[in-house]
Amino acid sequence: MQYINYRENRQRGTIDFPLEYHHVTPSHPQYVMSFHWHVEFELIRIVEGNFTLTIDEEDFFAQKNDILFVPAGSIHSGIPKNCTYDCIVFDMNMLLHKNDSCNQLIRSIIDHKVQIQKCYSGTDTDIHRIALALFDAAATRHNGYQLIIMGTLYQLFGTIFAKNYFNPSPSQEPRNHRRILQLKQALEFMESSYHSQLTLEEIAQSVNMSPKYFCRFFHEMTHRTPIDYLNYYRIERACYQLMTTELSITEIAFNSGFNDLSYFIKTFKKYKGRTPKKYLKE
Repeated sequence: MQYINYRENRQRGTIDFPLEYHHVTPSHPQYVMSFHWHVEFELIRIVEGNFTLTIDEEDFFAQKNDILFVPAGSIHSGIPKNCTYDCIVFDMNMLLHKNDSCNQLIRSIIDHKVQIQKCYSGTDTDIHRIALALFDAAATRHNGYQLIIMGTLYQLFGTIFAKNYFNPSPSQEPRNHRRILQLKQALEFMESSYHSQLTLEEIAQSVNMSPKYFCRFFHEMTHRTPIDYLNYYRIERACYQLMTTELSITEIAFNSGFNDLSYFIKTFKKYKGRTPKKYLKE
């Protein structure tokens, strides 16, 4: 799974079937889900272990067999612990059909007129049974899997409405709405400029804050310092280049915003627990 961009605006799947499935294990380079957001909706199934998902400053603790729902446009991150998990990222518009009587309900989700419950435990057997069929179809991709996925998605959201696993959206924007927008802006700036020698002042300036205030704001939102998070993102980018290019480790270090190879290796070991060479061999 690639959470390489904080705002992922690439094509999901294909134009006629905009859905992607990802299976994530502890050996995956993006095992820890960085803060990011995208215009698609996302479903996460916990296969093993524990997973803490943060959505717009709200935390959800999930364990084996739990299902998580991430609304489109929400800024989110995930911390797995001895965890294996599956993700399905999809464009909800694939469920819209002209003159279809289902459109009103689907549109209420797309337009955020309702707030879907975000966490379903393994004891929610109705949701779990449907989600299991959905993830199995996406993983195996047997002939006709597209029909199974479409059917199970309709069944999933139909069950959510039938069992009232939702609430009407509040008429006013939540208090943290502005903070979330500012965090998105800061993350986008770091994502677009990570290969440059960024300073704390430049990052803070991107959201019109003083460095001192920005550090406090960023830590409150992400529980990390801006520089620590920037370096973590750079290492993620370096991992991706290790997997997909023939560049040398030195070239990858410089491409990822590091101007000192020894510091790159030290930082890589800090976040990945191994050297780039060992990572490459795997």
